[in-house]
Amino acid sequence: MAITLESPIEAVLGNSKHATKFTKGLGLRTVGDLLHHFPRRYLRTADLSQTPQLHEGEMLTVLGEVVRSVVRQHTDRRTGRPAFRVETQLRAGDADLQLTFFSKSQRIAEWRRGVLAPGTRGVFVGKAGSFRGEWQLANPQMVVFGDPSDSENAAEAADTQMAVEELTELFPIYPLTAGLQHWDVMRAVRFARQVVEDVADVIPEQLRTAYDVPGLRDALDLIHAPHEWKDVERARHRFRFEEALGLQLVLARRRRALEKMGTTARTGGVHHLLEAFDERLPFTLTKGQAEIGEELETALAQPHPMNRLLQGEVGSGKTLVALRAMLRVVDSGGQAALLAPTEVLAQQHYRSITAMLGDLAASGLAGGLFAGDQEQTHVELLTGSMTKTQRKGPLSRIATGEAGIVVGTHALLQDQVMFDDLGLVVVDEQHRFGVEQRAALTDKAGTPPHLLVMTATPIPRTVAMTVFGDLEVSTLTELPAGRAEIQTNLVALVDHPGWITRVWERVREEVEKGHQVYVVAPRISGDEPEQGESDQRDFDADGNEVKASPAQLSAVDEVTEELTGGPLQGLRVAKLHGKLPAEEKERTMSAFAAGDIDVLVATTVIEVGVDVPNATTMVILDADRFGVSQLHQLRGRVGRGGLHGLCLLVSHAEAGTPARTRLDAVAETTDGFALSRVDLDQRREGDVLGASQSGRRSSLESLRVLRDEETILEAREAAEKLLEADPELAAAPLLAERVAAIEESASAEYLEKS
Repeated sequence: MAITLESPIEAVLGNSKHATKFTKGLGLRTVGDLLHHFPRRYLRTADLSQTPQLHEGEMLTVLGEVVRSVVRQHTDRRTGRPAFRVETQLRAGDADLQLTFFSKSQRIAEWRRGVLAPGTRGVFVGKAGSFRGEWQLANPQMVVFGDPSDSENAAEAADTQMAVEELTELFPIYPLTAGLQHWDVMRAVRFARQVVEDVADVIPEQLRTAYDVPGLRDALDLIHAPHEWKDVERARHRFRFEEALGLQLVLARRRRALEKMGTTARTGGVHHLLEAFDERLPFTLTKGQAEIGEELETALAQPHPMNRLLQGEVGSGKTLVALRAMLRVVDSGGQAALLAPTEVLAQQHYRSITAMLGDLAASGLAGGLFAGDQEQTHVELLTGSMTKTQRKGPLSRIATGEAGIVVGTHALLQDQVMFDDLGLVVVDEQHRFGVEQRAALTDKAGTPPHLLVMTATPIPRTVAMTVFGDLEVSTLTELPAGRAEIQTNLVALVDHPGWITRVWERVREEVEKGHQVYVVAPRISGDEPEQGESDQRDFDADGNEVKASPAQLSAVDEVTEELTGGPLQGLRVAKLHGKLPAEEKERTMSAFAAGDIDVLVATTVIEVGVDVPNATTMVILDADRFGVSQLHQLRGRVGRGGLHGLCLLVSHAEAGTPARTRLDAVAETTDGFALSRVDLDQRREGDVLGASQSGRRSSLESLRVLRDEETILEAREAAEKLLEADPELAAAPLLAERVAAIEESASAEYLEKS
């Protein structure tokens, strides 16, 4: 029976004692899974005739023959007890290398000497070092061949030796699981490459030629058994292009489907709210706000749904741009809904929208939108904490169309919320909403509504193309007049513990100037996080999690008590977090906005949407527990009233750690787009693409959206050309199957979060 990529992996593992390690440990089910289990890096196999070219600390892979092995006893300096080491002389080519194995047990040392008897051949992987003028590998990993005729697993031993002896200058290092060694995977992969038949290629030949990517079989050989680095790069390019092409075809098909979908064009003209609003503006729109406003008006006037992402720096005026689009829809006789992820943000949006509208926002029961000396529309707020009585009026006005603009949280998604003519859905901080939640709101419209999603987290162009590729992207980069510079300083307590005293002195100085201060902590009380909040996680270069310091993290309740009874005694200090009753949260925010609170101690509930012009300073405690984008969002809450802003990042993170690197980057620049690249580089897309928080695993396999920008651009171009010539991909059935699989998979859910 022929072995194909779809064959079960057991077809090439046979009776291997490691079979369950491949299937359960690595999750590999088919031969194709095995061949797509790529090396994560490569080590240079050493040419020992050129040992002067070796470098201290360099990882080496050495194939050679044992010349001699001896056991030597010495005294462990730390314990004073006897210890043992096996010194093995290895010959590779014309040069010798010393191998040293340390052990506390004489029995184990003697056993190892027996394994490494003279004449034994094998491969050894370890870190190069020099001792007494000789190059050595200390405690290397190894596999020895011995005499296959004496082996309990003669065929396996011979195959291992054959696989290793075919090594080129690059030794593949595979992702492993407990009980597997690199050569176990090498042996299985080598056999699979020899016996697999009918390797069908998902990329059509004309595309491979046009974009210079190797065929699948060639690419598999190049990535598992490269002769030189350019082989690795050529293979990697192929698999990255393949993955990018599948994703870009999904997104391009979605854009085309949207264009075919009919909806009500919102051209304005019925009323004149937008015109009246613009006349009342006390300032001139920035160039970017005006240009994007025109883009939105043009898109809203089309007979197919707008699907647009509006991104911009903190304070760039996204809410103003969105409000003008909502007024355009109201002028067209429709309604607009703004969906916010938290009650605090929904209330802030409601306050800011009604404040911006002024007398254009109808109040009480004075009718809905009406003609007269001026036109008005009801702006309604709907949140989960509102009582049945409080919701009755808003629900009625939403259902009859009196409410032109509706602001709310998930409460807008409930069945009893009915719209008369929902024309535009604005989703703020869209990454906090799932596919089902967004669909629940858009389904309330008679015809598909226009959609505008907003984010204050700047997104690199390649992320926008890969994750939000079915949306048109509008970017606000220019800040309105009145936005002051924010100075950001890192307060490294691990180096200077006494600096925390100066932090609170600085807070008091700002309050004495008549200004207000935020203090942000990662916890509510003790080790209780804000609901729905995840700690920042850091990983090393190999993807292993770097554990954070076990020190107790700052918490709002405790910090508030310590400050009011200590360094900030006498000041008006209040606290805010997500578990407080809605009335108390609203009362606290209103008091802070009115200047009745000097210092607000809060969780990240104040991350977005909170606008208090008199707040000039922010202290972020345990700042290393937050991500780059989150820190950038938080500090954007200060310096909003034309006053100089100050952000102090307080941390115990040590120099050289990922956390400290992140904090240094935030302190060095206020450019959100530059920081978004730092953020993504550290997190490797996992969080951005909606991957599980349980680790660093990304929904992308080979592709990396920052590194592979050129490849993504090529794939996007190729996808457009393919669909232009063959919308159903009839001439590329394997590629059509791949696209269908992506559309049905969890990857499609990640993409649809746009």
